[in-house]
Amino acid sequence: MERGDVTRGDGTWVGLSLDVRDRRLPGLCVFSAGSRLLLAQQSRPVLLAVVDEQHHGVDFWRTEEYRSFVPPPRADMARALAGDPQRWAHRFARRLADSPGSPLHEGRWLLSCENTFRRWRDPAESPGEHWSSMLVEGHPDGFIDWFVHAGSWEVLPLRPLPDARDGRVKAYRKQAREGTLPPVLLWWVSGLDCHLILDGHARLAAAIAESVEPPLLHVHRLLPRDELAARTSEAVTLYEGELARFAELRAVHGPTVPDGAATAGPRLVRRLHDLDTVPRSTWSWPLPGGEDAWRRIAREATAGRRWPDA
Repeated sequence: MERGDVTRGDGTWVGLSLDVRDRRLPGLCVFSAGSRLLLAQQSRPVLLAVVDEQHHGVDFWRTEEYRSFVPPPRADMARALAGDPQRWAHRFARRLADSPGSPLHEGRWLLSCENTFRRWRDPAESPGEHWSSMLVEGHPDGFIDWFVHAGSWEVLPLRPLPDARDGRVKAYRKQAREGTLPPVLLWWVSGLDCHLILDGHARLAAAIAESVEPPLLHVHRLLPRDELAARTSEAVTLYEGELARFAELRAVHGPTVPDGAATAGPRLVRRLHDLDTVPRSTWSWPLPGGEDAWRRIAREATAGRRWPDA
């Protein structure tokens, strides 16, 4: 896997680009069968989901099978890397690349520290209140509400968050107060329109308990290489065409007409930046056996409970 820093025009670090090759099927994989989804980690069902017929949301059933592929960060490492998302990103990138339980597959990805949550936030809302409201509730089953929370990009834990009195949470609460809490690793899945917590359930619980902003890193899929090349060429062609249009105007009306670079240049920079940062739809693979196989897996995972009701 090739890694590269992604920055804004002013040099601000945005994240790491991850170019993955020779990994056809990820260890943490989304399978689809009609309106039904299955998230499986190395053949273990992790999450079952059914998209509502009216597309108002998703019913889900969460199993107890998810295993984080990131070892718990040591306290000394947390202190050494405190406040440095770039160094944390390199550490997480190695785990994403090397672990058989990772969601990465062949293509381009971005591991970013930028906040992509689009929900309007009440200025009077504390960090603890805000992040508590961002969590999708329900275990083992629940509902991701697209009608009420459209575009909010909520957070769905892949296992229940531990209680604030849990031993791990207590240790992380101290780090949260000290400002050395390691980031929570998220993965945006477009078929659910929310982020899944890949690592850091106890750290997020600690941040909520202490009512501090949790440091975040999130990974999402980018444009594939061939489409990136085509879109880049298209953006450059538009830029050159705009400069040519201004040149024609200058030839007719004289040098009082600007050359167009002041408007076309920033537009080109924004377009190229978006090609390197904007999330693309999450890939899913056809579930072998289709809906019949999904129903069989659901019966086994739910111990025969009638779920979903529809």
